[in-house]
Amino acid sequence: MFADQESVRSALGVAPSAVNDNEVGGNLPTMPELFYLRRGLAQPGGKLPLFDLDGQTIAREVVRSCLKRGWAEPWFANPLKPGWFVCKLTEAGRRLASSP
Repeated sequence: MFADQESVRSALGVAPSAVNDNEVGGNLPTMPELFYLRRGLAQPGGKLPLFDLDGQTIAREVVRSCLKRGWAEPWFANPLKPGWFVCKLTEAGRRLASSP
């Protein structure tokens, strides 16, 4: 996929960052966030995964960051595992994850 943040910037059509340009970088997803969001594109209703492709739980920091940035939203409470966040893509998350 993308090797670094500059590749993500380019793919999203964001101008290359200048030295010490922190404003633009704060709006871009990290690679784990982008992988997480893209997994929801193929799921009914944009459901986001609880586990990565290796069967490991998605890091809470990734989920919380996506929720905070408005790329994901809670879908429903999981009665069997109340600590797990069952989320789905928002429209903003879908646009971000769909960008080339």
